[in-house]
Amino acid sequence: MKIKIINRSPYPLPEYATPLSAGMDLRADIPETLTMEPLQRALVPTGLFIALPPGYEAQIRPRSGLAAKKGIGILNSPGTIDADYRGEIRIILVNLSSQPVEIAPGERVAQMVVASHGRVEWEPAETLDLTERGAGGFGSTGRK
Repeated sequence: MKIKIINRSPYPLPEYATPLSAGMDLRADIPETLTMEPLQRALVPTGLFIALPPGYEAQIRPRSGLAAKKGIGILNSPGTIDADYRGEIRIILVNLSSQPVEIAPGERVAQMVVASHGRVEWEPAETLDLTERGAGGFGSTGRK
């Protein structure tokens, strides 16, 4: 699938790191190193603008390496870019570590997965079909 993209950053377009990768890394388009204090959040620009086709979304997810090595996560994970959004892709990073963390210009700060999605039409009802699980949730299917 081809998707139109505008890249206003000095960095290359996002790409898949391996043939079986689901996500593409997004880079911080910042002019200088950003120091994030513990529990601080920052809205980090990427310099990227996309036009997704109807029926698709782009999910913005944390990078596991950034989380493991620096304690950096994404607050609204996964973030959703709707097909009708035309603004810059920006990432809400949060420093969950106990130390200040630096984000360098061009550093890979998130990954983006493009996925199809369906739309629903609600059908009001008084009851739902019974299932083996029923109303069990929050770990109710765990096995020891």
